[in-house]
Amino acid sequence: MKLIVGLGNPGDKYKDTFHNVGFSALDKLAAELGENQWSNRFKGQMIRGNYGKFPYILLKPMTYMNISGESVVACMQYYKVSLENTLVISDDIDRPVGLLRYRASGGHGGHNGLRSIIQLCGQNTFHRLKVGIGRPDFKQEVSSYVLSKPRLEANQLIESALNQATGYLLDYIQGITIQIKQQVD
Repeated sequence: MKLIVGLGNPGDKYKDTFHNVGFSALDKLAAELGENQWSNRFKGQMIRGNYGKFPYILLKPMTYMNISGESVVACMQYYKVSLENTLVISDDIDRPVGLLRYRASGGHGGHNGLRSIIQLCGQNTFHRLKVGIGRPDFKQEVSSYVLSKPRLEANQLIESALNQATGYLLDYIQGITIQIKQQVD
């Protein structure tokens, strides 16, 4: 079974902000899978289903970003999903807007949601799909930037990235290694 976690913050105040691209990615994936019934479990919203013969769980922690690990760990423990079968989708301020990056493991890179998951799991061996949101201009604080809504051009780039991400996530559910072609390192 694969667990796919999209990071974000609950509530209309945060809907469609840079920091909620993980939630947006899961919404697109759920629509592609024909799912629309989210249930409230593990301090989050989740869907459990099958893609062909491949079981999956989609999880959106509703704990706020900084303590999202609580929801993730509770779900992992209940369903006995290993870290190696867990993928977390998050925003990445260090990547250009709309650029995707996949990593099989790694650090938190300053992202508080990833930090929370690593701290509570005691390991960092879960997969990551990061969606680039770019950096704010020199006048804007990072916290206000990530909690703002993208302007039209940035929004279009993010939407395109999320559409691509859906295909990668379907591959992940099937056990196919994610190969991102547009990645620049």
